[in-house]
Amino acid sequence: MSTPPFRQLSSHCRQAIEGIYNGCDNGKHPGELGSLPGHDSPLVQLLQRQASVMMNLPDFESSLGETTLLRKRLEDILSISYSKFYHYLFSDVPLWLRQLYTDASILKFSEQFLSSSLARYLAGGEYHKGANPDKELTDMVKTLDLAIVMAGAAGAKRGRAWIDEALYLLQQCCAELPAFEDVDEVRQFLNLKSEHSLPTAWDHLPSFSTFEPVSIPISQPIKRTRRLTHESFQSYLDSPAHRATGAQPLIISGLADDWPARTTRLWCKPSYLLSRTFGGRRLVPVEIGRSYVDEGWGQELITFREFISSYFPPSSPTSTLDSPMSLPTSKKDVAYLAQHPLLTQIPSLRADITIPDLCYTSPPPNPFHRGPAAEEVDEPKLNAWFGPPGTITPLHTDPYHNLLVQVVGRKYVRLYGPWEGRRMRPRGREGGIDMSNTSEWDVGVEEGWDERPLDEDLAAITEKGDGDEAMESSAVAFKGIPYVDCILEPGDTLYIPVGWWHYVRSVSVSFSVSFWWN
Repeated sequence: MSTPPFRQLSSHCRQAIEGIYNGCDNGKHPGELGSLPGHDSPLVQLLQRQASVMMNLPDFESSLGETTLLRKRLEDILSISYSKFYHYLFSDVPLWLRQLYTDASILKFSEQFLSSSLARYLAGGEYHKGANPDKELTDMVKTLDLAIVMAGAAGAKRGRAWIDEALYLLQQCCAELPAFEDVDEVRQFLNLKSEHSLPTAWDHLPSFSTFEPVSIPISQPIKRTRRLTHESFQSYLDSPAHRATGAQPLIISGLADDWPARTTRLWCKPSYLLSRTFGGRRLVPVEIGRSYVDEGWGQELITFREFISSYFPPSSPTSTLDSPMSLPTSKKDVAYLAQHPLLTQIPSLRADITIPDLCYTSPPPNPFHRGPAAEEVDEPKLNAWFGPPGTITPLHTDPYHNLLVQVVGRKYVRLYGPWEGRRMRPRGREGGIDMSNTSEWDVGVEEGWDERPLDEDLAAITEKGDGDEAMESSAVAFKGIPYVDCILEPGDTLYIPVGWWHYVRSVSVSFSVSFWWN
């Protein structure tokens, strides 16, 4: 007889508590927290004391226990360790500090689970009507997602592998409640009855709206081809039509036709995505605002459910291009999950796609690319791009070759050759950040798809002369720059060569995956 998920998760938590306690001892576990150079000994010792408290709590599974001080101390460790992140660039935060934050999060989750009404209920059938297990679950998931997003779930012995297993077991606990007379009531109370009973087919469930608030014509279409083999694509890269400019952008159809995300585990269904994000409880970082170069733009961590319910048009089984929808009333009403490793954060979604073989080709150097050399990558870098209509990535260039696969909805892409670098009007340093890979041109504004922001960008234009004349002159200059463009349909893959400037806009609700490689 297999061990129930509740018992497995309880054991998983207790092993982590003991491992953290031992790992904070300098002399016993080389390579763990206490022995890493530069560690903050008082903070590590405080973490060890909390692990000791948790190891010695009696009958932890079936009673609330006196955990108020324990919770406060764990919050203190998380707050202090995270405040130290700001002493470094995000990429340079020391491993020991990220691991400390992760281990404190694991202790916090373990305390949350083992003292939860769900755990007590599964341990002995005790069910308190006044409890709020839905909030408890949301808080537990939040704790572990913060460790992933903020600290990279650092740690060799626990870290990412431990967190993925904990979330999987927690989901199993909710999906496999004991079968007795009020189990349906409990599942409904947990808000999990429909979200964790995955149907074998999703076709009958509502899809995302296909409404398109703006019609965008294609004037300089990108060449299209059918599915390419690895050898054919390598030949395309090695033998461009014009050697002086290198390989050109190319749309490849059929590359993702067999992805489960498009065939059986449909990403176009909100219900499916909610089921894969723990009922929408998983935290995701979203950009708030039209564009990251606009005044007032910001970032927030919100649940996947809140992201969909607050920012997406309502879905319907019969959504069409003519369906009405509530459009955002301001630029701050736009949110975009952009350039986020969502598929690493949520392995069940990663299983719905495959890395194209084309990512393992060896592109020759682009003769016009003058940007800094990117670090070599052994495996392609995967990022998700998911948002409602009108979400954009401003005109910019990347240091990697890119295959952009359109999974859901339609997306407009415009590209300018790297030889147009000067006419792209690269930005300079802004707020201490090098923005030279991003253009001053606002494609949506210049084409009339968006209103011109009444902020510093407009002031910068008018400084060059009379306002109307300056904008007219600017528009003429912009229109004179040659480009190619396309609208990606579901299943299309766009090859973007390194160094090419590109502007990307969601025409409808859109979900794309990018694969960077070199």
